Amino acid sequence: MLMITRYKHKNLHWIDIDSPSADEIRKISDEFGIHPVVSNELLSPTLKPRVDLYENYIYLILHFPSFHGALGERKINEVDFIIGRDFILTTHYEEIDALHKFSKIFEVNSILDKSDIGKHAGFVFFYMVREAYQSLLNELEAVKDSLERIQERVFRGKEKEMVRELSYASRNLLDFTRATKLHKEVLHSFQVAGEKFFGADFTYHLRSILGEYYKVDDAISGNRAFLEELRQTNNSLLSTKQNEIMKVLTIMAFITFPLSLIAGIFGMNTDNLPIVGHPQDFWIVVGLMAILTAIFFWFFKHKKWL
Repeated sequence: MLMITRYKHKNLHWIDIDSPSADEIRKISDEFGIHPVVSNELLSPTLKPRVDLYENYIYLILHFPSFHGALGERKINEVDFIIGRDFILTTHYEEIDALHKFSKIFEVNSILDKSDIGKHAGFVFFYMVREAYQSLLNELEAVKDSLERIQERVFRGKEKEMVRELSYASRNLLDFTRATKLHKEVLHSFQVAGEKFFGADFTYHLRSILGEYYKVDDAISGNRAFLEELRQTNNSLLSTKQNEIMKVLTIMAFITFPLSLIAGIFGMNTDNLPIVGHPQDFWIVVGLMAILTAIFFWFFKHKKWL
């Protein structure tokens, strides 16, 4: 199955490669003059993002988190970009929703012969990465909605059930942070490389790419702050509920102790026990215990311990 998709708009070419084979990479490298070191990098995922400036292109690696629901599959997907003057190559090892959406935009612009994509491939990359960051913002908005639903359930008395839900949300935000924490440094380096490669006229778009990243970073920080406040609130309510339960159990134990003591005393096998032997001795003892119970309950209510 062919995993290379080609798009063209005027003199700009975009080649998207999904899970590339060695033979596919060799052919593409020969066609666009890709350095063998870069070609080898394209064959397998890389742990860290980075940017390298070559004579005829810029090589950039970025990682993007992907989620399918709170309990769904979680992945961190790598995308390798090779950005020339009139071409851009993208390689990845999983399907990337943002690239799929951008391909529709690119095709529409090509069909309608619009010229707003730009004069060189740097503009294609700008719109492409902007779509990727918008996709992350949509994911983070879904996380925020999930936190708001958790907040509603917390105040409906579902504190215990929400402990796990909060853990899932924390895990997702941790993956967002882990995947994007190095973007800032790499995009700053890309800005320097982009100005050298494409010229000063492209500086505005390079700074705009950083602006898109900062939107994602602010959304992550906002969600994390919301999560921490919600976790503390949930823990406080849960602790309060547990303390109330322990207080009731302690009071019940305090009440039953003297009653057990009375029952134990009148159950002693001795010759001279008061009341024992009286025709109504059972009801007298039971009545005494009931009176003591009522006194204890009144006392605890008076002290507002119940």
